[in-house]
Amino acid sequence: MPNPMKTITAFAPASIGNLAVGFDILGCAVPALGDKVTATRTEAPGVVIAAIGGLDLPLPTDPARNTAGKAALAILDAGKADFGASLVIHKGVPLGSGLGGSAASAVAAAVAVNALLPRPLDPIAVLKCAMQGEAVASGSLHVDNIAPSLFGGIVLTVGIDEPRVISIPAPSGIAAIVVHPRLVVATEKARGILKRSVDLSDFVWQSANLAGFIAACYRNDLDLLRASFEDVVIEPQRQALIPGFAKARAGAMQRGALGCSISGAGPTIFAWAPAAACPAIGAAIAAAFAAEGLDSTQLLVPLDGPGAYLVDT
Repeated sequence: MPNPMKTITAFAPASIGNLAVGFDILGCAVPALGDKVTATRTEAPGVVIAAIGGLDLPLPTDPARNTAGKAALAILDAGKADFGASLVIHKGVPLGSGLGGSAASAVAAAVAVNALLPRPLDPIAVLKCAMQGEAVASGSLHVDNIAPSLFGGIVLTVGIDEPRVISIPAPSGIAAIVVHPRLVVATEKARGILKRSVDLSDFVWQSANLAGFIAACYRNDLDLLRASFEDVVIEPQRQALIPGFAKARAGAMQRGALGCSISGAGPTIFAWAPAAACPAIGAAIAAAFAAEGLDSTQLLVPLDGPGAYLVDT
């Protein structure tokens, strides 16, 4: 039976990628920010990007080179659609912020176009299509931003070809403070500086931290979470791209953070802490940026926020 809906809008939240210990596999949603995509069914096949708003800088309107456009094409192909889609994209996540802006656009487009299908795809199929969109911006398939933007909360994803998504419980009373400086770090640049091999000792250390982090979330064990919340592989390589990072992290830890690291590719910095401590931690991170001549904005983020959803219009 044909879907009677002709136009649908979806919202997809920003996200914190990696969460320090889970490079490319772990993340959490940031529902205070996000992208919206309105998809309108068209008789002609394929995807047309009709408009992009919310940014001063231009983005590609060729759907094959646009994260939302590519995700929409993937949904239409996977759903064997006999129609096309026209997209209107509204960007709410700053570009190059480390908050999963490209993922949010891809997820919002995938969710909106999927809702136009007579038989919508299941969530994992939608995830795979959104991953194709994200790859346009980052140059590779990874899910640390895509999965939390789609499913919400704290998410671990195992596998790429056949991803398995696991929702991780949020520790009681803990929130994230997110501080975004007025600085752009391109994802491809931040990935390009990374070494292609890891010392065995660092591999063991990081593996232990990842395991300890996940166990701590399930057990609500804040001491274990604090002991595990450290990136010994990626953060040491990327921190040079973020002025004031070392001072920001030290200030956050001194004020009671359980852990503090780079959100995704940066330059945004985040910390997990008891909610009452978050304002002082945010102020310390902002002060470190200010000392480098950088203005910043702060967000207090719940760890169990929702993922993408359809918007009533």
